[in-house]
Parts: sequence; structure tokens; C-alpha cells
Amino acid sequence: MRSAYHSPTELPALLRGVSRSFYLSIRLLPVALRRPIGVGYLLARATDTLADTARLPAGERREKLDTLAAAIDGRIAARPAIAAVVAIAASFAPLQDDEQERALIVALPECLSLLDRLDPADRADVRTVLGHITRGQALDVDRFGQGTLAALQSAAELDEYTYLVAGSVGEFWTELCFRHLPGFATLPREQMRDLGRSYGMGLQLVNILRDAGADLAAGRCYFPADELAAAGIVPQDLPREPARFASVRDPWLAKAALGLEAGMRYADAVNSRRARAASALPALLGARTLAMLRADPAQGLQHKVKVPRSEVRALMARLAFTLAGRASLRTLFAQGAAGR
Repeated sequence: MRSAYHSPTELPALLRGVSRSFYLSIRLLPVALRRPIGVGYLLARATDTLADTARLPAGERREKLDTLAAAIDGRIAARPAIAAVVAIAASFAPLQDDEQERALIVALPECLSLLDRLDPADRADVRTVLGHITRGQALDVDRFGQGTLAALQSAAELDEYTYLVAGSVGEFWTELCFRHLPGFATLPREQMRDLGRSYGMGLQLVNILRDAGADLAAGRCYFPADELAAAGIVPQDLPREPARFASVRDPWLAKAALGLEAGMRYADAVNSRRARAASALPALLGARTLAMLRADPAQGLQHKVKVPRSEVRALMARLAFTLAGRASLRTLFAQGAAGR
């Protein structure tokens, strides 16, 4: 199976198709960072698509996910890896209703080839972060792949999941930036890694909060069963009991906000204006998303919460106008958190 995307120069087209917000962050990055971060993101989206293809049994999804993870990690020799990925793409692409997701799966062999052509240190970091991400996705298949609505059991499981699929990304981003950008930050590497980890986990909580209704429809509840029980509800009750759910949701919303604040401390420490803007953008959009969720407890349960495109365009214009100055970013973040 061949893809419409045969060249690294067309990588932005895939990114733009599968993620509006992340594509904007990629565009803001210095050139040296775009390829490894873009390749890592596309592979993570592809593995997530495999894990979420509910039209196939959980066992089959888990088997293909494990195979793809092994190919990414280099545990399968190059030629057999490409052959395995071509077979995965051929079987999964027709099952994707979304045109962009289908294009991504078709392009999987090219994405794997792009990974192989990265500098060795960058390739090793992409493989490390994809190892964490695919482990989190495999846990999702195991926990939620039985065809009935299920919830995570505890806060520890939710913390583990948010670290694997997003906190690890903050660490990955940090390692790449320190390697490629001399004088990247005013804070030491380990402190930036810690902030990046908290930031990523906070962003994943924002996703969970805004996508709660869609996740329930897909049989997934990321809010811990023990906390729901303490509020006198089960996952099936959430759409009908938004007020009771708020007692469970609100502490996680507050934790997400703390993660976004860590992200702004991260961005504040970044010296490159382009990298600072790219680092801050998800927090700025996340703060606005949390403000929308706070305004109505039913938001996220009835429909996916998204910052309107007009607001995103206005935010990008303000980032350009202010050159991502530190004081301007703090003002934008405060305004977003206040719902303005």
C-alpha cells in the first residue's frame, strides 16, 4: 500500500490534517526541532488510532499495536518491520471513517522510514517516548476493550496513564530542545524535565475533561471508580448527574490547571522566542478550555469542548504581535483562565 505522502517535505500536510493545535505548535518551532517532534507525534497518533479502532476485537488491536511498537523501537529488523507496518496499514486504513486518520495510517510505512532517517540521538528519544505512549495505549485496550463501559480504578491509575501518554512527551520535548537549542532555558535540565512532565500530564487531563462524553460513548471512563462511588454515582450516571459528577471532576480540573501553570513556568524559562511560543501555546488553549468547562458542569459530557477557530486565530495573531514576550504570555494565560 502506498501513501499520498512520499516525501519529508509533505510531513506538514499530515500534521495539519490530524491535529490543528499541534500543527500550530510545530510551525512555531525552530526548524531543527520540527522533524523529530513531527515524526514522533505522527507515530503516536497512528498507534492511538490502532488502539481506538473499535471495529476490531481488542485482542487483534493489542497484537497489532505490539507489532507496531516493536517496529518503532527497532526490535524488528528493518525489512521485516516495513513489511509488518505495510500489512498493518492495509488492514487498518479501510476501517477509518475520518479521511485524515485514514491518510495517516496509509502513510505509516513512510513515517517509519522518516524515523529511521533521524539523527541517532533524536531517533533514540522518539523510540523512548513512543515506548511510554504505546504502553499507555495498550493499557487502554486491556482496560476498555471488553465492549462494556468501564472506569479506571484509582487516581494512581489515572496518574500513570497521563504520565505514559503525555508526561513522557514533556520530557521528550525537553531533551530535544536542550540538544538542538544552545542556551535553551534559564532553568536546569532536570527542573525543565520536571516541569515538562507536569505540563504534559496537565494537558492530558484537559483532554480527558473535554472529551468525557465521547469517551463514555466509546466505553471509557478515566475518572476513578472509587471517587465516583464516593459521590454515589457510576460511569453510566455521568451524563444524567452533572452536579454529582462535578464533585469528582472539579479536583481533576484543578489538577489540570496546576499542570498548565507548570507549562507556563516552563515557557517563561525558554530563551528562544519561537520555542517559547510553541511551548506556551498548548497552555494558552488549555486555560481557555478549562474556563469553558468551569462555566457549565455539563460541558464535556454533552459535546466535545473546543476553542473556536476565531479565538485560535486571534491568539496566534497576538503571539506574533507580541513576539511571545514573557509578560505578554502571562497576560494571555490569565485572560484565558478567566474566560476572556
